[in-house]
Amino acid sequence: MKRRGTPEADIQRDIVKALRAILPRGSVLHHSANEVTGGGKAARIKQAILQGMGVYSGFSDLILISEGRVLFLEVKSKRGPQSPAQREFQATVEAQGFPYAIIRSVDDALGALSRHGFRTRIKAAPSRPLEGA
Repeated sequence: MKRRGTPEADIQRDIVKALRAILPRGSVLHHSANEVTGGGKAARIKQAILQGMGVYSGFSDLILISEGRVLFLEVKSKRGPQSPAQREFQATVEAQGFPYAIIRSVDDALGALSRHGFRTRIKAAPSRPLEGA
């Protein structure tokens, strides 16, 4: 559902809502606001101040810390590409052994959790034998 004309922000809100509902209690899902929107001199000054305070260019949209594990999640629209700074950040964290995933939907986020061994509060559906088996 398009809410504000910002597809990535809309997707990210849906992902955050879903993950907060299913992650184990005590998990931390954090968005690092690392860019100043808008243009002009005031925005450039604010961005420089934030970088001086530790903002890291290309940092992932979300970081998940759960049960001793860390996962970096970059939210993209259906066709949105990574920036060069985002690709560099991905390479940096993966070189240190941390998982990183590009996600474009709630289903992508759930898949990333599963692939990287994160537990959720979702119970698996009980398996039933196939009829006629």
